[in-house]
Amino acid sequence: MDAKKTLRDEAAQALDHPIGRRNFLKVITAAAAAVGLSSSVAVKMAEAAAAGLKPSVIWLHFQECTGCTESLLRTSHPDVAEVILDLISLDYHETLSAAAGHQIEASLHQAMEQHKGKYICVVEGAIPEKDGGIYCKIGDRTALDILNTVAADAGAIVALGSCASFGGIPASPPNPTGATGAPMILKDKTVVTIPGCPANPYNFLGVVLQYATLGTLPELDQKGRPKFAYGRTIHEDCPRRAHFDAGRFAQMYGDEGHMQGYCLYKLGCKGPATHANCSIQHFCEVPGAWPIGIGHPCVGCTEQQLAFRVPLHDTVDIERPTPPDTYPPILANDSKVSPLATAVGGLVAGAAIGAAVVQSRRLDKEDTND
Repeated sequence: MDAKKTLRDEAAQALDHPIGRRNFLKVITAAAAAVGLSSSVAVKMAEAAAAGLKPSVIWLHFQECTGCTESLLRTSHPDVAEVILDLISLDYHETLSAAAGHQIEASLHQAMEQHKGKYICVVEGAIPEKDGGIYCKIGDRTALDILNTVAADAGAIVALGSCASFGGIPASPPNPTGATGAPMILKDKTVVTIPGCPANPYNFLGVVLQYATLGTLPELDQKGRPKFAYGRTIHEDCPRRAHFDAGRFAQMYGDEGHMQGYCLYKLGCKGPATHANCSIQHFCEVPGAWPIGIGHPCVGCTEQQLAFRVPLHDTVDIERPTPPDTYPPILANDSKVSPLATAVGGLVAGAAIGAAVVQSRRLDKEDTND
């Protein structure tokens, strides 16, 4: 306990910010837990932060609604002030910066020069490629040019949200601006994608802090997504999963099944094909603050092949896990006989017919003997 108390004291004093000794280690631990790291790793993060290590973050905005930034602003453990002032150095952010015009552009170039090869480049929003990228320009420069310039000397690149990860809403058909995601532009670089509309801020905070304090990135899947957050489908950890397994489904909004919390698959829930941790990492520290938690099907916002492409209430194939064959079929219709019932009925009827034939032969034989 004494060692931990000393660590908290030194850390809080080193940061010279009124975060409070009691809360400091709690903040670091929460961020470490977001990426599935142990408490011992959280202590290492705290030691690094206490030593004054604050990663420089350059945050770029392109084709988007600023929803991912707004989501970050709604966090409270840690809140945005603690994140910005105590854990990272947000050197460029068009929404949160007090400066504007030439001043903010100067701060961008200064941060790039001072932290060359070390800063974290965060991309929020899609990048239009059509017609040379003229559909998104900042300071008379295209988003395409800005991204390539800033990413060239970045130590780590994070595509935050579905728009930055794969194009999101701007890239939905017919995609008039040729919008695409950061990984599609920066093909020769490792881009950590944190899709979501909006992305969960804790997934982002955990990735940034792990890189800043340990110099590593979390394990990524083939799409650049951290496996700790996107390694499982929502369906696997959904609180309504038991109803799915039991064959209990809401048939329409407001019906008895919907009000009792039955599975929303028949209403178009994309959870069986959507990789994300929304079901266990809710938004804004409010239990139930996610689509299924408020009674609406998952729309698959983290999946490029689903988000803003598949109609909202269309059902999707179940990727994994699938229920055992003994469970009620999802699309069973009471007016029809299911294949399983037909098979069982066939076996019973066949057995009955076979028994009747055997019995009739036995009686014939007895009559002959008489």
